[in-house]
Amino acid sequence: MKVLVAVKRVVDYNVKVRVKADQSDVDLTNVKMSMNPFCEIAVEEAVRLKEKGIATEVIAVSIGPKNAQEQLRTAMALGADRGILVETDEQLGSLAVAKILAKIAEEEQPQVILMGKQSIDTDNNQTTQMLAALAGFSQGAFAAELTVEDGKATVAREIDGGMQTIQINLPAVISADLRLNEPRYAKLPDIMKAKKKPMDTKTPADYGVETASKVKTLKVEPPAERSAGIKVGSVDELVDKLKNEAKVV
Repeated sequence: MKVLVAVKRVVDYNVKVRVKADQSDVDLTNVKMSMNPFCEIAVEEAVRLKEKGIATEVIAVSIGPKNAQEQLRTAMALGADRGILVETDEQLGSLAVAKILAKIAEEEQPQVILMGKQSIDTDNNQTTQMLAALAGFSQGAFAAELTVEDGKATVAREIDGGMQTIQINLPAVISADLRLNEPRYAKLPDIMKAKKKPMDTKTPADYGVETASKVKTLKVEPPAERSAGIKVGSVDELVDKLKNEAKVV
């Protein structure tokens, strides 16, 4: 059974994001880039399926600039068998990404497609659902637990007030939530081995996908500066300020 796992290159979550002076976009100059944290969880789950003998091959896919091969090599160091880089310098929307992944799925015929539930840059949470619809696959979003056996996937997902468990037929698209697993760290020998693993480079045109975005970014601005807090000397003073200044009580 093949498992396809999507990997996205994003600004490292430890980096404080800066906005360009003209407010046209985020400033990526000399900024550390990493694999999207939710994609790391998806890669870990795919590798665990292989270690259990359920998956026979794990294929990592990334859509982005040439430098995204760094994140693919990381995925292969974590246990993916090979990579596919769909190289483009455009900022693709969720639908374009879903269309490309659907074409790759048509070629590779995976039984499971794993991906992060959302990326920490655009934060859209759309690609999983779009891909499932385009590919005609079953869908299990926000997986906190996953079991695959007998041609079916059992997905437990957190909802308001508890857990919901669903069973879906394969092939399926499954998105990883934060509690699905704890990603491993790549060992140095595995990082060296990953450099020799095969990686195909494609373009969106190879899949016949139109990449022009239908969404335009008008302006990017940082959060408003928060005013400094104050200390109060007593509960009575606190209540007075909440009532007369903040007007919240």
